[in-house]
Order: sequence, then structure tokens, then C-alpha cells
Amino acid sequence: MTGRKSYGIFPRVTTTEAIALLEKFKTGKVSRDKVLQAFQAAPVADLGFAQVDTHRGLRRGFSEVIFGAGKTPQQVVAIAEKLLEVEQRVLVTRVTDEHARRMRKRFKDTVYHQAARCLTVDRNPLPKRRGAISVVCAGTSDLPVAEEAAITADIMGNKVERISDVGVAGVHRLLGKIDAIQSASVIVVVAGMEGALPSVVAGLVSKPVIAVPTSVGYGANFGGLAALLGMLNSCASGMTVVNIDNGFGAGYAASQINALAENSSR
Repeated sequence: MTGRKSYGIFPRVTTTEAIALLEKFKTGKVSRDKVLQAFQAAPVADLGFAQVDTHRGLRRGFSEVIFGAGKTPQQVVAIAEKLLEVEQRVLVTRVTDEHARRMRKRFKDTVYHQAARCLTVDRNPLPKRRGAISVVCAGTSDLPVAEEAAITADIMGNKVERISDVGVAGVHRLLGKIDAIQSASVIVVVAGMEGALPSVVAGLVSKPVIAVPTSVGYGANFGGLAALLGMLNSCASGMTVVNIDNGFGAGYAASQINALAENSSR
């Protein structure tokens, strides 16, 4: 842990180091005082324009995610640089081509997922959980939001199956994919217009369904509000709804559910 910025007299501990330290404590190889000392470091890196949470991976299972919208390319790179000092991977959402260009210049292993408007740096991919997450997309116009959910779930250690263009305007398309959808542990359903697809899917499966309204639609869609209200008012019991265009939130939640399902089956 040498060579890192310290707060007080204690260096900041990384997620990998923390797990290794706790394993050593569990087997009696290090003392309780040694463990407590390591965790007394403030889990925040002050960049002036941002307070980077360096212990979020310990608390939430995945490091802080960078929301690119409203941030300059330089700010995104600086935050990513700080996170990569203590983590093996970074996810940046809602990026522009300029964000991607700057990130690629600084980190050669940056991957630009243009459809999803996301950037990833994954230097040690997490092992994939046994259960799969199905990302079901109503129409091609909804794909950017669906891809954001898929990229998020994938980098967090999940197998992702994408099922696209199966909206209710031609429900036979959905029924042709129903076996694959039913085999998933968690299902993310993305739809704009009137937002009917999640209700239909939730009525056909026994697994958790996370509904994502998109801003795709004509005037009375009100930028996704019609789809959001339709999903919130669904008669399909147990369906969860995230905010308009929030593919990231859906992918994150699906990953957490999938992790719980895997842990409970052990």
C-alpha cells in the first residue's frame, strides 16, 4: 500500500487489499488492530471539483460509477485516474465522443460502447455469476437505454442476454423469445411509447422484472412520462420501475438481485 496518498498516518486501502486483509484476519494471520488501522483512512479523494469515494466497492460491491453528462472530458479522466489507483475497473455513463477520445488517449484499454454512451476500463474482469440477466428491448429506438443497462450489468459480473425489438405492436415476436426470457434470473424490460411491454413480460414470468421507461415516442408521450406512469400503474404484481431512460439504474439493480440469487443458492 506504499506510494499512495495518505490521510493522517494511514494509507488508503484498496478493495482488493481490504478483502485480502480480512481473509488474513479470518485465518488469524493478522491482528484485529492491524485491520482497524488499515480502515481508519478516510475513504475520499479530494480532487477539488469532485470527492471521489474510494471505498464504494467495499460497501456496494462495485466502485463509484462516473456520470459523464455535465462533466468536462478532463474531469472524467481525472476521476477515472483516481479510481484506477484503487480499483481494477471503471464505468463511465452518458459520455460524448470527446469524453471517449480523452479517455482513450489517457487509458489505452478504454472501450467505447457508443450505442450505450458508456466507457469501460476493465483490467481484471469479474467472474460471471451463474444466473443470467435478460435485457428485453421493445423497439430499436430504445436500444441506447437497453445497452446502457446491458453494459452496466456485464461489467458488474453478470451474463447478459439481449433480446431486441419485441414490442407489443407485434407480440408474437415476444412470444417467440419467451423461453429465453423465462430462463433468466432477472429481467430488465425497456420500452417507450405507452410503455406496455414490461406489464406483458411480468405477466408471463416468475422472476423479478425491472421496467425502464424511455423518452421515445410522439408528443403525448411527454418525453417518457406516459411510459413511466403506465409502468407505475401496471397491474402486473411485483414489477419494479426506474426513472425515464435510466438504463444504468436498472442494470445496477438487476446485478444486485442476481448476486443475492446466486448467494442464496450456495
